[in-house]
Amino acid sequence: MNNDKSINPSNWLEHPNNEWSFQNIETLFSTQRIHRGDQKPSEFILKNEPLDKIEFYNLEQKKQTIRQMLINGCADSFLVLKRGVIIYEEYFNGMNQSSIHLINSISKNFLGMLTGIIEKNKLIDVDKKVSEYLPEFSQSVFSETTLRHALDMTAAVQYDETYDNPNADFWHETSTVGWSPSLAMENPPSLLDFALSLKEKEQLDGGFYHYRTILTNIIAITIEAATGKKMSNLLETLLWQKLRPEQDLLMVVDNKGYPYMGAGLNACTRDLARFGQMLLQQGIFNGNEVIPSSWIQETTNANQVYKDNFSKDPFGQLFVNGHYKNQTIVDKNGCLYCLGIYGQCVYINPKFETVIVKLSSQPSPAIPKLLIESVIAMNKIASSA
Repeated sequence: MNNDKSINPSNWLEHPNNEWSFQNIETLFSTQRIHRGDQKPSEFILKNEPLDKIEFYNLEQKKQTIRQMLINGCADSFLVLKRGVIIYEEYFNGMNQSSIHLINSISKNFLGMLTGIIEKNKLIDVDKKVSEYLPEFSQSVFSETTLRHALDMTAAVQYDETYDNPNADFWHETSTVGWSPSLAMENPPSLLDFALSLKEKEQLDGGFYHYRTILTNIIAITIEAATGKKMSNLLETLLWQKLRPEQDLLMVVDNKGYPYMGAGLNACTRDLARFGQMLLQQGIFNGNEVIPSSWIQETTNANQVYKDNFSKDPFGQLFVNGHYKNQTIVDKNGCLYCLGIYGQCVYINPKFETVIVKLSSQPSPAIPKLLIESVIAMNKIASSA
C-alpha cells in the first residue's frame, strides 16, 4: 500500500493511491470525530470458516470463488457475521481491525437511520418542507421539497451524479469539502451555498426516484437547523455510542463545518458490522433500542408506488421489484444494501441472519460488473454459510 507523501487532494482518488487515502482521510481533509466514548466495546464471538472457497456463478456464468471476487473487487476488508458471530474476517492493503476507512455513501444510511430517531423524539417532521426549518431554502429550487422527498430521492432538483463525467454536479459539490480542488474556484465555498446555487428542476417534488447526493446533504443541514445541534453530537449521542463501537466515527466537513453526510463518514469494519447487526435486529443492539423498530419496518416495507418509481432507475433494474426508502436500497427479498462508490458495502439479509461488510479501493467510482458479482456472492454466502 502506497503511503508516499505525494498523495494529496488532487490525486487521492486515483488507484492505487486510494488504497492508502481511503484509510487516511483525516490527514487529507477537514474532519470531525464522533467519539466512541469510554464504554467497553460490545464483544463478538469468532468462529472463522473458509468462506473464501465458496463458489458462485459470475456474470459470464463461470464459477468464481469468493476469494477471486475479493481480489477482483480490490477489497480492503471483508467480514461476515452470521447470527451475530463473526465467521469470516480478512484485511488487505495494510488495513487491520482498527483501521478507519472511508465508507462513501454508506454515510447516507447512517443519516437515514438517525432521521428516524430524531423524528421519534419529535424534533422534526419528515413530511414538512425543508424551508420550514431553514428559511434560506424558501426561495430556492428546494422550496417545495420535504424531508420525505429528500430521504427517498424523489425531490425536484436537477443534479447530475454521473461519476465518469468529471464536470458532473456531484464532483462540483465535492469541491466544497476539498475532494475536487481543481473545481473549487467554480463553486460556492460551502455545502449549503452550493445547494442554494442550484436553479433547475428535473421533475416535480415527489416524482420518480433519482439518486442525488445533494439531497442527503440537504437533510443533514436541515436537521442541524431543526435541532440546534451539530451532526457530530447527534450521531455521537443518539446512534454511534449506543453501538458500543471499537473506534471513533470520522466525518468530513466543509470549511463552515457543515457535515458531508452524502459520502464523508469513515469507520472500521467491525463497527460497520455492529451497525448492520443492529439493522438486522430491527433497530435493537445489546438489548437496547437504537433505531425505532417502526422506522426499520417503514424502510423495509414499501407500496407499489415506491417500487414503480425505483424500477425506472438503473439501480431498480439491478434490484428488480426492490425499492429505495429512507436512504436505503431494499431488494424483493427484504435484504438491505448500504452501498458506496469505489466498492463499499454493508449487506443485511434478515432471512439468513447475515451481515456482510466489504470495504474496497476500486479503480473507479462505479463498476457495475463488480457490484453485481459482489451481490451474487453475498447472497450465496448468506444462503450457504
